[in-house]
Amino acid sequence: MNGKSTSSNSTRIPGAESVLSHILLDQVVSTIRKNEMLRGGEKILVGLSGGPDSVCLLHVLHRLRERVKLDLTALYIDHGLRPHETVEEVRFCRQLSEGLSVGFMSTSIDVKTYAREHGFGIQEAAREVRSMTLERVAYDIGAEKIALGHTIDDQLETFLMRIFRGSGPKGLSGIPPVRGMIIRPLLDVEREDIERYLREERVHFIMDSSNLKKDYLRNRIRLVLIPEMKKIAPHIAQSIARMADILREEEKYFEIIIAKTLMKLISRKTDDRIELFLSPLESMNRVILRRVLRKALADTRGLRGIEFIHIENIIELVKQGRQGDRIHLPGGVRAIKDYATFVLTSEIPATVSSCTLSVPGQVVLKEIGLVIKASIEKTAEQYGNGKTIAVFDAGKTGTELTVRSRRKGDFFYPLGFGKKKKLQDFFVDEKVPRDERDAVPVVAAGDDIVWIAGYRGDERFKVSQTTERYLKIELHKSL
Repeated sequence: MNGKSTSSNSTRIPGAESVLSHILLDQVVSTIRKNEMLRGGEKILVGLSGGPDSVCLLHVLHRLRERVKLDLTALYIDHGLRPHETVEEVRFCRQLSEGLSVGFMSTSIDVKTYAREHGFGIQEAAREVRSMTLERVAYDIGAEKIALGHTIDDQLETFLMRIFRGSGPKGLSGIPPVRGMIIRPLLDVEREDIERYLREERVHFIMDSSNLKKDYLRNRIRLVLIPEMKKIAPHIAQSIARMADILREEEKYFEIIIAKTLMKLISRKTDDRIELFLSPLESMNRVILRRVLRKALADTRGLRGIEFIHIENIIELVKQGRQGDRIHLPGGVRAIKDYATFVLTSEIPATVSSCTLSVPGQVVLKEIGLVIKASIEKTAEQYGNGKTIAVFDAGKTGTELTVRSRRKGDFFYPLGFGKKKKLQDFFVDEKVPRDERDAVPVVAAGDDIVWIAGYRGDERFKVSQTTERYLKIELHKSL
């Protein structure tokens, strides 16, 4: 029985199993052995939505648990997207689990908020937060494995989706049978066989109404494209699955080579930033470079969600960009071509906090790792280089200065230039990247800029023959 949110109060597992039941069970056992999913004795968290795939998965594992001593717990996750159906689904999943003497849990996630905060589509956000929730619950209950009900049809849908998005070989390798603690015992089974099995065994399930809508790409592929493809090639799902297996094996080999290559390239790495030696990247074969960049992004927290087209843009920056060039990527990620390194980072650009600089004295700008020191000198043997050391007429500046970041409408009179210039235009001329401009300290006397630290002073405060007291300001890295 199927249909929108339909269910049954009882579940029957016949003593005399059908031929199809034996075939499907043997197929699942073969998948488990081939991919070394289980050794026996594990505690398994089973993702249970109440749909045909997850219901079939729970029944199959139930039948196997006496044979291999499995400890099963089912988890229903409410995505907060279909509140009018959720209550019935939870009730059904609870009754199903209790009828099989399987532990049951349910939890809720806020997919809409997560999608809004991270700039994801609803389906992408649902996958990500669902995965995090499964791992959290598995950890909480001490489960060693997470079993999900993906089928060979899901493999075909994923393959086609990634073709449309222009994925490379890694993306086309599809859904892995095993990834960390996640296992997919039904990955070699067709959805049609699952539904036949449930009908013959008189096992009830419910249907998620969102799976019938053609609003999402995956649903359009499932409901429109694949049926037409199967008319031409009835066994296309198996063919694509074999190809995905081959690609996955080749990817494993490449991953070893790429991991060794990347280790030699890393100059510095934090959770949200990785710096790679630039020179080897510039001369690297494009095929290897593409994989190295993907690996670097995948291995650094906060640098994920970058697609194939973005990798190609990064490669162009590496190969053709000038020092200081950068590109902005999804998720707040920036790729920066420095003098000797290539930087991938999702760090929030630093901003100088406003503070008072009393002369003589110093201020420590922790957020950008710099110190500004000011002193009064009676003579000035040199006027400094204007960038890290600058000298001004203390009679004009006064001894109470402000250190801050840029403000809208800021202007000054660049020393040696004389004419008024907007700070925005100055930064453009000096090729200061947009995301670094708030990290440039501005030293001001009242509303007037005295010095753009690291760059240039203001003509109005320059030393002259009548200067009696000299203000010396120095810029240093903090210890």
